[in-house]
Amino acid sequence: MGAGVGTGLRVLLATVCGVSVANVYYAQPLLDQIGADLNVRAGGLGLVTGATQFGYLLGLVLIVPLGDLVSRRLLITAHALAAAAGLVAVGLSGDAVVFFAASAFVGMACVVVQVVVAYAAALSAPGQRGAVVGTVTSGVVAGILLARTASGLVADLLGWRAVYLMSAALMLVMAITLSLLLPRDSGPKARVPYPALISSVLALTAHDKTFRVRSVLGLLMFGCFGAVWGSIALPLSAAPWHLSAGKIGLFGIAGAAGALSAGRAGRFADHGHAQAVSGISLVLLTLSWAGTRAAPYSLPLLAIGVVLLDLAGQALHVTNQHLIVGSDPAASSRMISSYMVYYSVGTSGGAIAATSLYGLAGWGAVSALGAGLSALALLVWSADRLRQRGQGHPSPQGRETAAPTSSANDKSRQPAREHP
Repeated sequence: MGAGVGTGLRVLLATVCGVSVANVYYAQPLLDQIGADLNVRAGGLGLVTGATQFGYLLGLVLIVPLGDLVSRRLLITAHALAAAAGLVAVGLSGDAVVFFAASAFVGMACVVVQVVVAYAAALSAPGQRGAVVGTVTSGVVAGILLARTASGLVADLLGWRAVYLMSAALMLVMAITLSLLLPRDSGPKARVPYPALISSVLALTAHDKTFRVRSVLGLLMFGCFGAVWGSIALPLSAAPWHLSAGKIGLFGIAGAAGALSAGRAGRFADHGHAQAVSGISLVLLTLSWAGTRAAPYSLPLLAIGVVLLDLAGQALHVTNQHLIVGSDPAASSRMISSYMVYYSVGTSGGAIAATSLYGLAGWGAVSALGAGLSALALLVWSADRLRQRGQGHPSPQGRETAAPTSSANDKSRQPAREHP
């Protein structure tokens, strides 16, 4: 059980997350430049995001759960070094195959973000866990925002390759900083065989209702994110706008609302309002597509849609993690990594589907996809609330017993789950 995380450490961990996650999103405003340079057609540009997310998925399954066995401090530093090496390979890639392979490696290294979230959750005192996870997640949102904006501006001046080479230097500096400043892990490590750790996503999905529902919500929500940010450069770089990569990247600033909502959502979750935050977020997520649909003919409406999308999505994301980790903070690495498997599938699937739909039927089809995913997520949440009430969980402080979290070694533990 964590004893507490001070302000300085929160800021450091948020910074690590922001700098690291930016590497996954640099390409989004650069699709047109990358496609032209590497001879990738519009319909295949979803692979630019998809390859990175595929590597991220592998890292979530194979690497992040190791944080429950070995020092998270060492894992975080090692991942930063690996990301630096992968970014150099991306920046120097001479063809699409090398680019996609190197992007997948970068994605695998950038799961350091989830190791950091699990590290922060494990160090946190129970009454501050939502706020700490919210602060760290705000760093993630800020990193995504700055990635889209900075990569577009740098690419306009120096080309898309400079974005990755500059980020490699930044990750190297970050690795050195982390090795000097991160505190050592506290508390005992789990005695769980590695095969059981990497199969945690299957065990949790099969036996833990809260994990299952929250992960499905995460998958659908991040499918919306992947659909927008994995393809938005295509209509904005086409007629009538013909925006440059730098101008497309400026739309990332609209996502600042997401960084604000993450911290607030964590604090509301700490005070027992996680379900209210979830419902409001899902309604806003669905409504956001009315503005996002306007990309081909109204930039102000698009900006409003993006604000709502990011605000709602990040609030839901923080709330999901708060509820999932709350039952067993010592197992936070495997629980966060398992949840983020759904994130990776949703983001990559949304991006690939969106670019394919755009090539076939235009932005209207992409918007219909996103609106459908949002509405389905709202339906899943509503059905789960009805199930809880039907099973006798009427009050905000109702509790539900969860199944074992991850392995045969944990079968004796059946922690209570909160359903605020």
